[in-house]
Amino acid sequence: EAHLVESGGGQVQAGGSLRLSCTVSGFYVSGLDMSWIRRAPGAGLEWVSSISRGGAGSPTYADSAKGRFTISRDNSKNVVYLQMNNLKPEDTAVYYCADIGGVAFIRGESYSRGQGTQVTVSS
Repeated sequence: EAHLVESGGGQVQAGGSLRLSCTVSGFYVSGLDMSWIRRAPGAGLEWVSSISRGGAGSPTYADSAKGRFTISRDNSKNVVYLQMNNLKPEDTAVYYCADIGGVAFIRGESYSRGQGTQVTVSS
């Protein structure tokens, strides 16, 4: 059974940085496409970034994340990270990691996710 636990959220001022972690059990992160998605207050789930299984292809990012966020994976620890720099108030959201790629997420395919970690960016 897949189990994903996000951590690393917090409250920062605009321009600050955070690194989110997603610790996975039940499967190997190297064997699946993995994504970070988020839900801003009053909004639906939004795809943020994906990293492909086995390192195939380059990571992908939503336009809102390009140039500021970096997704990575540590196969030895079975953890997926999201480094977030130059944070903006509009990045405020609950961030989830999910065992799905970006295209599949947008298509509405099923996936597992964790409980999320809150990121709050103040201006």
